Amino acid sequence: LAEALADYATGIFGKWHLGDEYPMRASDQGFQESLVHLGGGLAQASEPIENKRRYTNPVLFLNNEKVQTRGYCTDLYFEAASRFIDRSAQAQKPFFAYIAPNAPHGPFHDVPKALYQKYLKRNLESVMIDGAGSRDTVARILAMIENVDDNIGRLLDLLDRRKLTRNTLVIFLNDNGPNSRRFVGPLRGKKTELHDGGVRSPLWLRWPDRLKPGTTSDRVSAHYDIMPTILDATGVNLSPDVTLDGRSLLPLLQQKSVSWPDRDLYLQAHRGDNPVPDHNMLVRNQCWKLLRQSGFGSETPDPDVPFELYDLANDPGETQKLVFERPDIFDAMHQRYLAWFKDVSTTRPDNYAPPRMRIGNAASRQLILSSQDRREIPTGYEWHLQIDQAGTYAVELQWAAPCPATKIQVKADAQTLSAAIPAGSITHPCGQLTLPAGPLNLQMNVSPNKNRSEAPYFVILKAL
Repeated sequence: LAEALADYATGIFGKWHLGDEYPMRASDQGFQESLVHLGGGLAQASEPIENKRRYTNPVLFLNNEKVQTRGYCTDLYFEAASRFIDRSAQAQKPFFAYIAPNAPHGPFHDVPKALYQKYLKRNLESVMIDGAGSRDTVARILAMIENVDDNIGRLLDLLDRRKLTRNTLVIFLNDNGPNSRRFVGPLRGKKTELHDGGVRSPLWLRWPDRLKPGTTSDRVSAHYDIMPTILDATGVNLSPDVTLDGRSLLPLLQQKSVSWPDRDLYLQAHRGDNPVPDHNMLVRNQCWKLLRQSGFGSETPDPDVPFELYDLANDPGETQKLVFERPDIFDAMHQRYLAWFKDVSTTRPDNYAPPRMRIGNAASRQLILSSQDRREIPTGYEWHLQIDQAGTYAVELQWAAPCPATKIQVKADAQTLSAAIPAGSITHPCGQLTLPAGPLNLQMNVSPNKNRSEAPYFVILKAL
């Protein structure tokens, strides 16, 4: 999307989660300005060690440079986005600002204190189903949510002050339902589950010049409709050889008379390197929904988990399973799902091989390899790399805390570096590898490897 909006100032603030190393960073994918954390969220595995328990004063990355910040993470993203919008307005440059806070999300140790105290005093049992979650955690999550609300208010005030409100399209959505069984209205389910309480999201748009306040549409849509909607709003045309799966939602919201044929939307989400047919998947259209909730956290489905079919037009709470009552609907939707699965698989050659992190070029002289990027193999772990220039590369190991006595082997291109790591080490130079240009897998074996503290937090590869 940022690449398509080449005539706009493009900025991202918060979560990227599509790669921390070249060429998968936001700056490599069309964003001219970026203030982001790494990985999936602050304190996750590819993050700087300093951020392990820090939502306030986090280390962030400004245009790929590590910076020490001051403030609460969500405030920081919105403040940076506001400065970006201000500069764009002063330069009379149209802008695209993508603001993706990592909160509300665990860990929940660090939240705005005043808001936290406010919600601790509330009757939170009214939003907790069957006592799921602790009052303390729910209070922290609600504090994070109100903090987002406050920041959106300040952002809209900025648009008012800059006289940008009428001609700025503001879009708000979230990615999934609550992470515990909290209030989801008449729906059922939570995050990682496929019932609508887990996967349904609000989508709110504001554009005073083009959209009438209070307009609603019940047509089913998905996240991949956002890009066509934005391209439609901006008048940007893609090259004819690019095909998008989504549709622009603007005609619906502008209440135009438009043909809107029903369609199937597909979702599949589970752990592992490769997708598995019929594993933790759903298909839905305007009336019907077929799903198999076989385990978000597993690589293979539980064979005993059945399919479920619901008539959402008459049963939005997904209470009446109709697989056996409507085998015609089940068979037709399942066949369309299998065709979709085959179709998307053709765009990912080499059995969904992950993209390779590249080193040995002007944009990448160092890779910081974490558990977020590694693959497990029978002998340990490996990272998929692309060496752009043959040469000598140094290997350094780094732990998050003093490690126990450990033996480490690092292997690449028939070369092996062995190191006996003394107890209490934080960093340890492992030696040098002479690597050829081309694709290469860097492997690491850790012994005794009884717990995570023995494996390095980072493996740092540097071009010499």
